[in-house]
Amino acid sequence: MAENEKEPVTIKKYANRRLYNTGTSTYVTLEDLAAMVKAGENFVVYDAKTGEDITRTVLAQIIFEQENKEGQSLLPITFLRQLIRFYGDSMQMLVPRYLEQSMSTLTNQQDKLREQMAQAFGGVGFGAMEDQVRRNMEMFEKAFSMFAPFARSQSKPAEERQQSSGEMDDLKRQLEELQKKIDRLSPKTE
Repeated sequence: MAENEKEPVTIKKYANRRLYNTGTSTYVTLEDLAAMVKAGENFVVYDAKTGEDITRTVLAQIIFEQENKEGQSLLPITFLRQLIRFYGDSMQMLVPRYLEQSMSTLTNQQDKLREQMAQAFGGVGFGAMEDQVRRNMEMFEKAFSMFAPFARSQSKPAEERQQSSGEMDDLKRQLEELQKKIDRLSPKTE
């Protein structure tokens, strides 16, 4: 039997919304189930009280959780709106099969796409590109802070802000002293 043909792990969802993995005899979270999906493990989720298969609902919850994580969004708003429009439409029964085929094609082409991207960027992998983007952003932020030093002060740690505040007070004091000296040196015309 191939890995995909193994009997799926049974997960039971109880009234208190806890999920129980009957294969490992442990309680699991949606994050645990997401990790199982990523690892290629197959599971089904049943309502412990009614025995109803609620796998689709739990998978949708996992997607919802992933979409709410910052930087994790995969589903563009236009796609979500289009998907909602298909509910109740005469095309509704075609959408699941189309999406399955599209995802299957993307999955099958994934390795080819990674290879082509690596070739297009001269052997630089995605990790290296991400590092370069991160370094570029850091340089941009440093350069920006030189042109707007006070705009970035709130993002500094409290200790740094306190030090900056002390330096600012010193500068103000020095400026006031200079102004007093100028006032003393300038002829009084009254």
